[in-house]
Amino acid sequence: MRAHQQWNGSQTMALSSDNPKELQRGLSTGSALGLNVIDMVGVGPFVTLPLIVGVMGGPQAMLGWLMGAALSLCDGLVWSELGTAYPEAGGSYAYLKHLYGERGLGRVFAFLYAWQVLFSAPLSIASGCIGFSQYLSFFVPKAVQPFASAKILGVPVVLSGQTLMAMGVCVIALLLLNRSIGFIGRVARWLGLAVGLTLIFLIFAGFTHFNPHMAFDFPAGAFHLGGAFFAGLGAGMLISAYDYWGYYNVCFLGAEVRDPGRTIPRAVLGAIAIVGTLYLLMNISVLGVLPWQEMAGESSGARMFTMAVFMERIYGHRAAGVVVVLIALAAMASVFALLMGYSRIPFAAARDGNFPAWFGVLHPKHRIPQRALLTLGAVTLVCCVFRLQEVITTLVVVRILFQFLLQGIAVLLPKHRRERRMRGFRMPLYPLPVLLALSGFSFILFSRPDFLKQMRIVAVILVAGAAVYMVRGRRLRAGEDETAPPHV
Repeated sequence: MRAHQQWNGSQTMALSSDNPKELQRGLSTGSALGLNVIDMVGVGPFVTLPLIVGVMGGPQAMLGWLMGAALSLCDGLVWSELGTAYPEAGGSYAYLKHLYGERGLGRVFAFLYAWQVLFSAPLSIASGCIGFSQYLSFFVPKAVQPFASAKILGVPVVLSGQTLMAMGVCVIALLLLNRSIGFIGRVARWLGLAVGLTLIFLIFAGFTHFNPHMAFDFPAGAFHLGGAFFAGLGAGMLISAYDYWGYYNVCFLGAEVRDPGRTIPRAVLGAIAIVGTLYLLMNISVLGVLPWQEMAGESSGARMFTMAVFMERIYGHRAAGVVVVLIALAAMASVFALLMGYSRIPFAAARDGNFPAWFGVLHPKHRIPQRALLTLGAVTLVCCVFRLQEVITTLVVVRILFQFLLQGIAVLLPKHRRERRMRGFRMPLYPLPVLLALSGFSFILFSRPDFLKQMRIVAVILVAGAAVYMVRGRRLRAGEDETAPPHV
């Protein structure tokens, strides 16, 4: 679609709702907001809270949550502007293609983005699956004992009962997603409500048993602006960035959203405001019940099952069991939302002729990209054998380089500067939010001590993707591959 088109509800419904060969615009604002919320929350804040406290060295971890929220808000304005300009399936795939040139560099960048999604998206989804199994092992402690373990290219791989539980929740999400967009939207609303109420309940429990001296027990030199402070802040922002990610999920579903000009900005910015507030309040409430030194301890139960120990201190063991179930539900909800959103990216690339046509086939009844969905689900099952921390750090570095930086730079290009004046949603104070977002993501990358190690992984993905692109291009020119996907 051209950037200057105005998108309203009647136009978007007319574009695809009656065509069985296209995606259906069936997501309301409430459903889109629910999907973003459950994508953002998941199991992330419950398993990473002790990690961010540990890397930042105390209650100043709340600064990491605040900086993460500010970074998400700036980047959310970028997504809102692009999402309303190009309300198409695939989100960033469409943005990179349009902004860098549909027949030139943009096509290459769009392909490489879709290519890396085959690796980074399963890592993101697997992190929710692993978090789900990690919390459920509260009921089955022996599940953490490995059947087998090894290292592949220096990365620890573990097979255990926990691994099987992680794979199981992925299968459940796939079964739920093999339905119509209307059913999926209803499930998203209920899951979003359940996740929001879980966070509110935890915050209420913490503040009704709050010890301010414990919550603000800052160690000596906590805010000394030296190398250690900025290294800790960078590590903390990497974790909080991971926890906030998902505010853009609706943009991947742009072709399935009703009235994108209104729905997309409301879902993106609304989710950031809601989740950011809940995260900060939850962080403070937990620190007021559990000493930060206990959470940061390597062998502490409060590090492995932070929220369960938190609830046990307040209401006892049964309440801890209840909160474990609620957190497991939140983790399953995030797996559901992530699989749904990311499956639209290889689908969009295939429909564009820039990816194997096999991915562009819709389910004949439910009109969902079933093959793309099942492919990402299968790769996610493999990724469930990795450890959570390796999954998160690799994911964040890959995603920043292939998505956030490329996308942010594109918004500053003359092409976008000319065309943004004709769009429905325009970010305030442009280009300041874009520059702040780019600075924040760059700081996260370069403040990491293992930055070069993760860059090698990025280089391997980039080189492999470039090779596949060139080989496929030769085959297309030789007439050995399809130039358009089937529409059945």
